[in-house]
Amino acid sequence: MIAIIGGTGMTKLACLEISNRRVMRTPYGEPSGPLTFGKIGNHEIIFLARHGYGHTIPPHMVNYRANLWALESFKPTRVVSVASVGGIHGNLMPGTIALPDQIIDYTHGRKFTYFESTDRPVTHIDFTDPYCSVTRGRLLEAAKQAKEKIIDGGVYAATQGPRLESAAEINRLERDGADMVGMTGMPEAALAKELGLCYATLAVVANYAAGRGTSEHLIRLEDVHSVLEKAMVNVRNILEQLVNLDGD
Repeated sequence: MIAIIGGTGMTKLACLEISNRRVMRTPYGEPSGPLTFGKIGNHEIIFLARHGYGHTIPPHMVNYRANLWALESFKPTRVVSVASVGGIHGNLMPGTIALPDQIIDYTHGRKFTYFESTDRPVTHIDFTDPYCSVTRGRLLEAAKQAKEKIIDGGVYAATQGPRLESAAEINRLERDGADMVGMTGMPEAALAKELGLCYATLAVVANYAAGRGTSEHLIRLEDVHSVLEKAMVNVRNILEQLVNLDGD
């Protein structure tokens, strides 16, 4: 069973034949919303809207620990995060889909670990490769099968939000080696690693980052929504093929 976390632009999965929804309780509070169970084709999946089904939870207030804990309780074979990003690198134009392989964390004040108890030894997870190589490989193959273009690799800069970044901040992120910028990549990736989940992110470029391209002076949010609406069709095509690959 594959678990899919939908971000901005994907509060529901149009290709999903829903069977039931389940309200979950975890030791870390409630997830962003009920888990949605259903099928794509003949294959079972779980879907969760990261920002809530009405898109009401801002990035810095998402209960990432509860979300991942709830999904892990059903032992998914892999978890795919769909996240909107701003494109920093020149080849990440609006509407592009990328598969990051690295991440830099600029967030602060978020509940970022399950290992915070003092009654057991300190635990350090290896975060050299933040994303599951097997899941990334499956997504690349799924994109190929779906005949959808995807950029393999890239550094995701996770910022605090909910405001967008200044042009100077984007320049700094670029100097740090970032190719794209989003607000939900961390601590989600690290928590998935702590739980042993096979996790990867499909990053959808919603706009040029501040100071770049058509965002040189202003990021027009109405354009962002239009781009995401079109790009999510391509994302769904990839996810349908991924489910078929895993099912086979």
